Amino acid sequence: MGVKIVKKTNNIPKLTQALKKLGKKSIKVGVFGEDNYKYGDDADLVTIAYVHEFGTTITPKKGKYLTIPVHRSAKNKRAGDFPDLFFVPTDNGNGLLARNKGKDQLEVLFVLVKSVTIPERAFLRTGFDANINAIANRMETLLNDVLDLNVNPDAFLDGIGMEFAGLIQKHMKGINSPPNAAATVAAKGSSNPLQDTGRLIGSIRHEIE
Repeated sequence: MGVKIVKKTNNIPKLTQALKKLGKKSIKVGVFGEDNYKYGDDADLVTIAYVHEFGTTITPKKGKYLTIPVHRSAKNKRAGDFPDLFFVPTDNGNGLLARNKGKDQLEVLFVLVKSVTIPERAFLRTGFDANINAIANRMETLLNDVLDLNVNPDAFLDGIGMEFAGLIQKHMKGINSPPNAAATVAAKGSSNPLQDTGRLIGSIRHEIE
């Protein structure tokens, strides 16, 4: 006569604990930090993200003009880095900072303007709208593993956050409108309005709270 041993496992306490943990957590995806930029300082990524997401008009806090690089050699530099520049007035009341190139030719490195309007290029909101259904389906699929106690709730949340951030980064790379101004394209050597050094795209990440 055989003997059958049955082991009963009560997973309700573990399942209850997992559900409570999920209920107290939230996933945030975006660019995190403090918006403390002042014109003349290096712009932090939160400010850059905000400007592109909502658009804005920038005016000088000091002096009469904003100094806009329009030549690749002037990218990420200031006018003071070039001791041979001189001012050339323009008919519209703005100006140019140029230097002699030889043979009666000028090389314009900066344009001086009284204001710059950055158009709205929403990438976080449109990235959310474009991918929320895919993320919701992914959450529904993986949630079954959490309820079966095969996946830790923290790992579930972290995985969803990383995937959502990646989808928004991919969405951001495909945004091409409104295009950069011709001067901006000339300075950075690229026509993609939201890509330059890659720092902004790389700053999109997730946090679990």
